[in-house]
Amino acid sequence: MAVINSFSSERPSQTLSEVAQSTGLTRATARRVLLTLAELGYVHQDSRVFSLTPRVLDLGYSFLSSFHVLELAQPPMERLVEEVKESSSMSVLDGPDIVYVARVPTTRIMTISLALGSRLPAYPTSMGRVLLAMLSDSEIDEYLEATDLEPLTPYTITDPEEFRSVLLETRAEGYALVDQELEEGLRSIAVPIRNGRDDVIAAMNVSCHAARVSVSRMQDEYLPRLLATAAEVNDQARALRLT
Repeated sequence: MAVINSFSSERPSQTLSEVAQSTGLTRATARRVLLTLAELGYVHQDSRVFSLTPRVLDLGYSFLSSFHVLELAQPPMERLVEEVKESSSMSVLDGPDIVYVARVPTTRIMTISLALGSRLPAYPTSMGRVLLAMLSDSEIDEYLEATDLEPLTPYTITDPEEFRSVLLETRAEGYALVDQELEEGLRSIAVPIRNGRDDVIAAMNVSCHAARVSVSRMQDEYLPRLLATAAEVNDQARALRLT
């Protein structure tokens, strides 16, 4: 997996030496892994240069196809986007990051390119805060000890104790609203998505441009629609006892 993850938009193709250097593996180990991946069809070799093949998409698709809530969420999310005329996404927590597993866009308002599988740090995002808030107090402590809350914009909360208070408030209110902490000009509001056991397994949001939509409008108009959409998904998951 380290070898697969060493390929990126900046490094779409690499030599054996480059793979060994970027992964910290020995040349012998990197060579053995690359040849194995090539044999399995995940890597293409052209002379001394290696690149990924489309088969690596199967790895992510296996997760998406087994995450059954996505099937329930897509139609309600599309109706939500049609109502509010803003983009909506769903993500899950993976370590210190959120990973996008569904997205219904309207217009592109972020300079960050988002697609399925995109990762963002959890702390400056509304979906990340919803998911972090649902962790136990001890898990939140561990997260804060391991995470550097970097100031991505002048509005980003970087004080650990202030951030802890925000998470506790999010847990109590059942939603998170983030105002330009990830990117200036971007506002986002998110709520939890639950499975058939009532466990929080994902978060759903609505994002908009700050110049177009005020914080009060997001709370008064978008939040009720977002909560209703999440409740529809949660009710279906509960009825089908999805895990």
